[in-house]
Amino acid sequence: MKLPYNQMNVRILSLSYENWFDLLKKPLSERPEFSSDRGTVQIGQVLGKFLGVPIDTDEYYNQLFDYVNSSDNNLHLISEESLNKKIDNLHFQSIQKVLNINHEQKLSINRFTAFLDGEQLLFKSKVPAVHRKIREAMIYTLELFAAEDSSGLKSPELRRVLVDLIKWSMNHLHPSLEHADPERGMPKFLWYGEAKKSHQYFISFLIKLGCDVVLFHPEGKDVLENVMNEDIFTHQFPNKMPPEPFPKERRSRKTTVAYRASREIETILNQEGSGLYKPWQLRDYTPSSITLKTTYDELFILGKEIAMIRPGFEVGNNHVKVPSLFAKIQGVSRNRKEFWERIQALAQHDYSLLIRQLPFTWSSSNDFRFHYRNALDKDGLLIPEKIMQAHYWPYSFLPTGLQRGIANAIRRICENPGLKPLSGESFEELKIYLFSQSMYTPKELIQLMEKFDYSQHIPKLIIYNNESNGMLSRSDAALLLLLNQFGIDIVIYNPPAHNDIENFLDENLFDTHWLEDVVFELEYKEPSRLKKILFQGILKNLRGD
Repeated sequence: MKLPYNQMNVRILSLSYENWFDLLKKPLSERPEFSSDRGTVQIGQVLGKFLGVPIDTDEYYNQLFDYVNSSDNNLHLISEESLNKKIDNLHFQSIQKVLNINHEQKLSINRFTAFLDGEQLLFKSKVPAVHRKIREAMIYTLELFAAEDSSGLKSPELRRVLVDLIKWSMNHLHPSLEHADPERGMPKFLWYGEAKKSHQYFISFLIKLGCDVVLFHPEGKDVLENVMNEDIFTHQFPNKMPPEPFPKERRSRKTTVAYRASREIETILNQEGSGLYKPWQLRDYTPSSITLKTTYDELFILGKEIAMIRPGFEVGNNHVKVPSLFAKIQGVSRNRKEFWERIQALAQHDYSLLIRQLPFTWSSSNDFRFHYRNALDKDGLLIPEKIMQAHYWPYSFLPTGLQRGIANAIRRICENPGLKPLSGESFEELKIYLFSQSMYTPKELIQLMEKFDYSQHIPKLIIYNNESNGMLSRSDAALLLLLNQFGIDIVIYNPPAHNDIENFLDENLFDTHWLEDVVFELEYKEPSRLKKILFQGILKNLRGD
């Protein structure tokens, strides 16, 4: 029979923006720093501060909503507006009783905590190590208060702080502590927004207890500044704005202001400068895409920019976040000259591929069901390294860094499929379809990815669909998902303004821009020979050829 743990030591884990959430979901026994010996257990704790907001605020608030509303995460929201401020009158009287004793006897912090325990104000865990840790955390918090206030435990502020600490513990912490287990998990909390003094002490209490705590503040304020000295992982987003109310539902991607991206260009330029990265310096990094939301005009402004001066570009921990474009243009501008100049400018770029014949992929007839299932980890996610080592992997001739980027993009599209299921198609069958189609990328598109130096020019796939040269297929849509996750710019033109990509992909994944005219069977207009020569000459000058 296993002996119960009598002592619990807590170690703050080393985190990155890419791994913190995966570590948060792991049982304590599977995290780094975990050990157990002779009744003592050591656990790894997830602590993180996320300050500011990214370019896409809708995605930011949708992510916050998902963090606390997914039953798999067990992440509890606490904030100034969400904290339950009710307190049982008996508990209030017990707190007052301890304060009166302290006023008469001038208790030490240890004895003060013992009186709180005696009045049933501290949770009595069945796990000895957790039971002991609760008392250690209370002692630590009272010491923190005494160090901050010159009057120590005689301060008139103590009553308010202590009442808040006890009532919030009763209402939010104690229900979670019922299931606390030093091998499985301690309670997990997400703090959002502003924090007053009592809030700071409550957060400090949770942290010292060994709970996982992540803090989000859209305006970039560090709510633990001057309170805790621990070295806590901090991620800085590029923008700052006052906190909005915590979302009660997911936002619609189409309802927000579209100008945010272009306004960030100057900021990024000032902060990052240009030429920060040498050619192919990031070739071994793993890319992931941030799909920018733009207006129709911004699409062509940002389309000219290299990756590292686009808003949201970020490099760290062997990962690079590439701000990419994914848009569909319905119809044709009344100003035909401008319409053709814009599409020709995109299509004639050295890093662009224009597709006018559809479909441009073929549907796989091979059964990848076994290969897919064999490449999953215990959480049901694909293991990129296992895919890359498999005999069916078709990209082994590519540089290892590029292979890893493709494998991770496949993992992401299978983890959160944006492809609409067919009638009767199960969720697993949908993932297997995406996995299968990812193994069949046309040579021209592989070469497009090979040209991609992640900090520099972003390759572009331009699809011109006038419906005279075939129709977009489901296998095309599956590959577009992969290219989007990899960071390739995708622009789809549909002059008759009919559905094509909408039949297969979630409309929230891309922007749709409606132009004034609807035109049927409009042939693609090639640039004049003179324009083509001039454009190629400009490109050569820009490259220094």
